[in-house]
Formats: sequence, C-alpha cells, structure tokens
Amino acid sequence: MVRTQIQLTEEQVKILRKLASSRNLSIAALIRQAVDNLISSSTIVDMEERRKRAIEAAGRFSSGLSDLSTEHDKYLEEAFSD
Repeated sequence: MVRTQIQLTEEQVKILRKLASSRNLSIAALIRQAVDNLISSSTIVDMEERRKRAIEAAGRFSSGLSDLSTEHDKYLEEAFSD
C-alpha cells in the first residue's frame, strides 16, 4: 500500500467516524472502499478510443443546414445566445 495524506472537513470526519464504527471498519478502509467504488464506476477512455469514436460519429447526423461547415461560428453564437 502507498501512504497518502488527505484533508477532510470536520463534518466529513464526523460522518466517517460514525460509518466506520457502525461497520466495524477503520476510516482508512472506508476511504479505500469509496475509492474502489469510484474507480469501478468510472469510465476512462484513452485518447485513441476517443479519436475512434469521433471518427465513427462524423457524418452520422444531419443538421439540415447546407452551410454549417462555413458558418459554424454563427450557428454556435446563435445557439448560446438563447
């Protein structure tokens, strides 16, 4: 294991102590479980996969506009000004 230091709010520590006590675990064990849950529920997509997805998506949708490639800034401005 690697030792690390974190800073928590008073409220976080208070709640963690109660949770740890009720589950017969240490606060460190609870934090490790939380990190494991975050890692397992997160989707990390590497740059190559992002590039592949972007290429696959290109041209799959129709805006109905014939000048989108040349007037994209104008359309973005209109979309964000609403």
